[in-house]
Amino acid sequence: QVQLVESGGGLVQAGGSLRLSCAASGRTGSSYAMGWFRQAPGKEREFVAVISGSGSRTNYADSVKGRFTISRDNAKNTVYLQMNSLKPEDTAVYYCAGSVYTGLVVSTGNYNYWGQGTQVTVSS
Repeated sequence: QVQLVESGGGLVQAGGSLRLSCAASGRTGSSYAMGWFRQAPGKEREFVAVISGSGSRTNYADSVKGRFTISRDNAKNTVYLQMNSLKPEDTAVYYCAGSVYTGLVVSTGNYNYWGQGTQVTVSS
């Protein structure tokens, strides 16, 4: 089993920045893709970003491209999401997820492990 714990959420003004962290423990593997998803009240969980096991490849939702950056430190079993130029529409609970696939998967169904989520609130 793999356990994922997110941290770094909070309240920030529009235009501000936050960095989310996701610490993995248990039977982790640096070969597998890791992703970030988010869920706003009344909406379905949506893909935000994914990174390959080596960290050499990434993919982003169009809504965050150019503003968010995903990265990973396999020595620390940690994945990060740097969020800049935040907008009120970025307000959501952000979830870290671990896949058993090595490709840049974007569907929630391709992820087996989920963190508990961290709240990000962007005020206007």
